[in-house]
Amino acid sequence: MTKRIFKSICVATIVVFMASLMIIMSLLYDHFTQMQQDDLKILTANTSRGIEISGADYFEGIKLNNYRITWIDIDGTVLLDSQANASEMENHGDRQEVVDALRLGYGESTRFSTTLLEKQIYSAQRIADGSVVRISRTQSTSLAFMLQMIQPTAVIIVIALVLSLILASHLSKLIVKPLNSINLDEPLANENYEELAPLFTRLEYQRRQINKQVSELKRRQDEFEAITGSMTEGLVLLNSKDTIISINKSAMKLLGTDKSCIGQNILTINRTLELQDLLRTAQNGEKVEKIIELGSGDYELVASPVVSNGANNGVALLIFDVTEKMNAEQRRREFTANVSHELRTPLHSISGHAELMRSGMVKSEDVARFTDQIYFEAQRLSEMVDDIIRLSRLDEGTEDMTREEIDLMSVAQDVVNSLEPTAKEKEIMVTLQGDKAIINGIPHLISGIVYNLCDNAIRYNKQAGKIDITITDKADKIILTVADTGMGIPETQQGRVFERFYRAEESHHNKICGSGLGLSIVKHSVRLHNGSIKLDSTVGKGTTITVTFPK
Repeated sequence: MTKRIFKSICVATIVVFMASLMIIMSLLYDHFTQMQQDDLKILTANTSRGIEISGADYFEGIKLNNYRITWIDIDGTVLLDSQANASEMENHGDRQEVVDALRLGYGESTRFSTTLLEKQIYSAQRIADGSVVRISRTQSTSLAFMLQMIQPTAVIIVIALVLSLILASHLSKLIVKPLNSINLDEPLANENYEELAPLFTRLEYQRRQINKQVSELKRRQDEFEAITGSMTEGLVLLNSKDTIISINKSAMKLLGTDKSCIGQNILTINRTLELQDLLRTAQNGEKVEKIIELGSGDYELVASPVVSNGANNGVALLIFDVTEKMNAEQRRREFTANVSHELRTPLHSISGHAELMRSGMVKSEDVARFTDQIYFEAQRLSEMVDDIIRLSRLDEGTEDMTREEIDLMSVAQDVVNSLEPTAKEKEIMVTLQGDKAIINGIPHLISGIVYNLCDNAIRYNKQAGKIDITITDKADKIILTVADTGMGIPETQQGRVFERFYRAEESHHNKICGSGLGLSIVKHSVRLHNGSIKLDSTVGKGTTITVTFPK
């Protein structure tokens, strides 16, 4: 690149020198002055375009003899100067050429030196950003011009040098142009000068390194999103200002938001006071755990500070859905209370009757009645313990239970026959209808399902009521329906009748004996057969329970 510039300047100097020898004597001073002013104006325009394109880089390495380039800001402050330190220069806002350029877009002026042999001409042009590019040069006055005519050769040389500088400036722009249009995606494909080859090689190396790093970061980001996306727990990463920088699908579902929340403060999607206190504590550098209510569920929040180089840079928030756990704990407490109550009642009765008989306070004619009561309560207690054991075995699964082909209609008929005496005592009419229906199941569990449903239908039915048992064999399922005309179950209690030891209030008011475990056993047995159970009941009209077994 340097050789090209040198050769071009040499050729231009020779051409201008020869031309100048032929025309210098025919030029008049005014015409010469006007020509220099025009050249200066053109140079100013070209330099302005170069500065608009390259900015401050345009000044790097530029050398212009007899010309001085000054870049002036809107307020008159000198930004850059080709011959002096801009920071040491005074404000140029009051210079005539600068004032005209700021106001009209272009300005010229001439100032004479104190020697009266030279004058300084200025050409200034406003560029796109509002600043001004000014070029100045020194010109001989008319007196000096006359003296210079004595030595015309020296004058011609000066002109030749000026033209050479103009050609050098033009050539520099041609050289800079490829730099302004470098293809950074493929640096080696650019127009390559020998001197720029190391630069393009370095750019190509940097491009490959950057692409490699971007690919690695993308791979890690995909791995992170894949891992967090498969988590059932919610994960939210916050910066030091509680702004969300990452959130997985589970957290978006739990907080009721989507990916648009990234970049927002977490309090814009949930303003729970407990959450605010939790984050405030974590931002202070302390790990904290807390269970709070979000919507209709209970969630355990674990907020851990993210510490780097001794400074807290954010918070990692984990959200666990503990609704089922809390409900299970509540059911466990209720189960403990219920089983204690249900077991205590027959035990108190047995203990009370036995104590009266032991102390001799029971008349001989009442001994048989007391003995019957003790036997009744003992049987009730034994049945309750058997039901608890049965439920416990159902909880453990059916791996040790044998399955076989069972005719559900035959099982139902056996149950109806066994409960016939009990139904007759309450004058209840039991009807069984349907066809033969074969299912693959565990015999004693299937029998228990039918027995418990029919026993409850008799137990909670009204005097002289009715029970309809229907078995329907369809293409892909078998449906068992037990409908009674009993007291019915209030809607508020229907969701709990399948819980262990739960008994509807009406059964307590009517003093109907029962452990509250029957429907719980039915539900577990149906579930172990991959079936479903549905309850439909109206107070005072009766209850219908439908069990569906898949084939």
